[in-house]
Amino acid sequence: MNITSPLLLIISLTISTLASAQSIEDESVAWLQQLIQIDTINPPGNESRAVDFYAAIFEAEGIEYETAESAPGRGNIWARLEGGDQPGLMMLQHTDVVPADPAYWTTDPLSGELRDGYILGRGARDMKGTGISQLAAFLTLHRSGRALNRDVVFLATADEEAGGAYGVGWLIENRREIFDGMGLLINEGGAGSRNVDEIIFGVEVTQKVPVWLRLKAVDVPGHGSSPRTTSSVTRIVDALAILRANPFPARIIPEVNTYFSGVALSLDDEWAAAYADMATAIQDPEFLPAFQDYRPGHHALTRDTCSMTRMSGSNKINVVPPEAWAELDCRMLPDRPAEEFIADLTALVAPAGVEVEVIMAFTPAISSTNSRLFKAIENVTRELHPRSRVLPSVSTGFTDSHFTRDLGIVSYGFNPIITRAGEPSGVHGNDERVPVEDFRKGISDMIAIIRNVVHN
Repeated sequence: MNITSPLLLIISLTISTLASAQSIEDESVAWLQQLIQIDTINPPGNESRAVDFYAAIFEAEGIEYETAESAPGRGNIWARLEGGDQPGLMMLQHTDVVPADPAYWTTDPLSGELRDGYILGRGARDMKGTGISQLAAFLTLHRSGRALNRDVVFLATADEEAGGAYGVGWLIENRREIFDGMGLLINEGGAGSRNVDEIIFGVEVTQKVPVWLRLKAVDVPGHGSSPRTTSSVTRIVDALAILRANPFPARIIPEVNTYFSGVALSLDDEWAAAYADMATAIQDPEFLPAFQDYRPGHHALTRDTCSMTRMSGSNKINVVPPEAWAELDCRMLPDRPAEEFIADLTALVAPAGVEVEVIMAFTPAISSTNSRLFKAIENVTRELHPRSRVLPSVSTGFTDSHFTRDLGIVSYGFNPIITRAGEPSGVHGNDERVPVEDFRKGISDMIAIIRNVVHN
C-alpha cells in the first residue's frame, strides 16, 4: 500500500528514525505517547485516526495490511504474519477510549505526558498501552524472520467502549475471513498484581454478560400542581425502588470459585476463610454488604447486578410528563441465557407498571484453560517471575472477547504488565496512567509469551 496522507508520512518517517536507534521497549514508550495523543474518544470514535497511526508503522516495516471503515471515521486495521498449519493466534485490541473531563485531570487527557515515572493519558491502560504491547510482539516476530508454527493476526478495531457494533461485531459480519483459522486470541482483561513479594497473574477466561435495559413508563400527564395517584415518573421510581430493595440472589459459579480460592492463598487476614469457601460465606446475610464495602469488584462476581445509570422525565418542572424512562447497566454471571435474566427482572418490576426494553444483551461463553496460549502464559511467567501464580479470572466488565468466543476461538484477556495491588490506574477515571518501568517490562514479557506460542 502507498502512503497517501501527510499524517502517515510524518509518522512513518518518525518510526523509521526511532527503529534505527532504539530498543523495542524504547519504541513502545514513544508509540504509546503518540497513540494517546490521537483523539479516538468514543463517542464519536474517529478510530480511523488510529488506523493511520498503525498503517504508517506497517508501511515502515514492510508489512502488508488491510483496513475497513464500518462507518465514516470508524476505522479498523489488520495484518497477518503467515506461518504453519496450527490454529492461528490473534492479538485483538480496540483503539477507542472513553471520554475524559479535563477539569478533573492534572494534565491534558490526550497529552501522553511522561511524568514522575508514569505515562499519563486516556487509554494508557484501557487499552492503548496493551495495544502497543501487542504491536511490539507482532513487530518482533516480523523483524526476526523466524518461521512461525501458525498464522499470527494483529487486529485493531473500533467501538469496543460502546459495545463493538462498529468494530469486531461489524467485521464478523462483513470481513469474516479475518477470523478464519484462528484458534487462540489474546485481548484485554487480565494482568499481574504484586502484593508484597507475591505476584498473581489473572487471565480473564470469561466475563459477566452485559444486559443493558431501558425501563419505560407511560401514564396520564398533567400539571405539577395537581398530582395524581400515579404518573410515569412515580412508576419509574417505584420500579427502581423494587430493584434496589431486592438484590439478585448470590451464587458462586465454578470459575469464580476457582479464582477466589486462588486469591485466598495470598491472604492472611480475616477475609482468607471467606475467599477459600465463598459458597458458604455468602449464606451469611451480614457477609455480602460487608464484602461489597470491602471489594465492590469481587462482590460483583457473586451475583447478577444492575446499576441505575440514566433517567429522564419531564423537560419542565411544572409538567407531569406522559412518559418517563430509566436505563440499567446490568451484568449477569455467564451461567445461563440472558433471556432468563431479563424474564426474572421483568417479573420483579411488573408491579410498578413499567415496560422493559432490551438495549443490548450478549451471550455467555467461557474459554478453556487447556490451550497452548494459557500454558505459555504459565510457563513464561513462572520462569520470569519465580514467585508468581497464574489464576483464571472472571471479569466484571465486558470486552470484545465475547464476540470471538461465540466463534469458538479460545480467547483470553491478558497483559503481563505487573502493578502493585491497590495502585490506582485511572481506568475510566481521572489521570489514567501506567508506570513506565512496569510498561517496559510488560513489553518484554508479552514478547516472550507470544514467542513461546508461535515457535516450536
